[in-house]
Amino acid sequence: MRIVFMGTPEFAVEPLKALIREGYEIAGVFTQPDRPKGRGKKTVPGPVKIAAEQAGIPVFQPERIRKTGVEDLKNLKPDLCVTAAFGQILSQEILDIPPLGNINVHASLLPKHRGAAPIAYAIMNGDRLAGVTTMFMDAGIDTGDMLLQENTEIGESETCGELTERLSRIGADLLIRTVRQLEAGTLVRYPQKHDEMTYDPMLEKTMGIADFAEDHNLVRGRINGLNPWPCVSVPVQGERLKLLRAVNCEGAGEAGTVIKADPKNGLIIACGQGAVRILEVQAPGGKRMRAEDYLRGHGIPEGTNLKEDMQ
Repeated sequence: MRIVFMGTPEFAVEPLKALIREGYEIAGVFTQPDRPKGRGKKTVPGPVKIAAEQAGIPVFQPERIRKTGVEDLKNLKPDLCVTAAFGQILSQEILDIPPLGNINVHASLLPKHRGAAPIAYAIMNGDRLAGVTTMFMDAGIDTGDMLLQENTEIGESETCGELTERLSRIGADLLIRTVRQLEAGTLVRYPQKHDEMTYDPMLEKTMGIADFAEDHNLVRGRINGLNPWPCVSVPVQGERLKLLRAVNCEGAGEAGTVIKADPKNGLIIACGQGAVRILEVQAPGGKRMRAEDYLRGHGIPEGTNLKEDMQ
């Protein structure tokens, strides 16, 4: 079976490696063009491109595959296409090329969390479960028939980056099971219940402001769900302090008020209901560290109202 793989970020690396490890012929890999990254805006390749080149697989990087990638895909003569967080919408012309269809590895329990950022939104929404769904692609956005699905509990302090790593491994195993069932002719399609769908747009940098007036579950979810990007930050002594990891805790006070801030008790902030304990922070230009360690060298007066400072 000749397979063309389409994917870009870290989530897609393990599914690609799983196909290679299982001996499938990967005719080519399509991935997003190299993008500027970091403060220096140096152009860097994506994780999938790096993995493909290390495996000696031809890489194609059309800006828009619907316009400039169709002929390359046809020339590869794939039996099956597999996508995982590719980042581009496929036209019907592209979907019609592989005779066995197009299987997508999507990082949510469809039909919930369709769209570009399902893992972050699952955490931000306070979901108890996350998961991966394999599906046959159609011309819609994550609307195709479901194939296999597996769920996993979200840890209380688990960040988007950590959950992405776990779901990538789950997705790799699920993909191999899906392809094997496709080969055996035992794969069953399940139409989605479209009336139960939710859609998650792309994350934006402006989302990194916590609304402490919300319930502590939502505040915690935003802090954990937006790590590693764009990260929630608050103004502390003239600089933006990133809040990277949080858990719920007991506490009461005006929303946004610092209840505790010392190396013994850590950093505790009141929310609209309950409070959150900040476990990890990062100062500008510094390394991520435990909140207790940060507070050994940086005082934050108790009673500081971060909500007022953000206005």
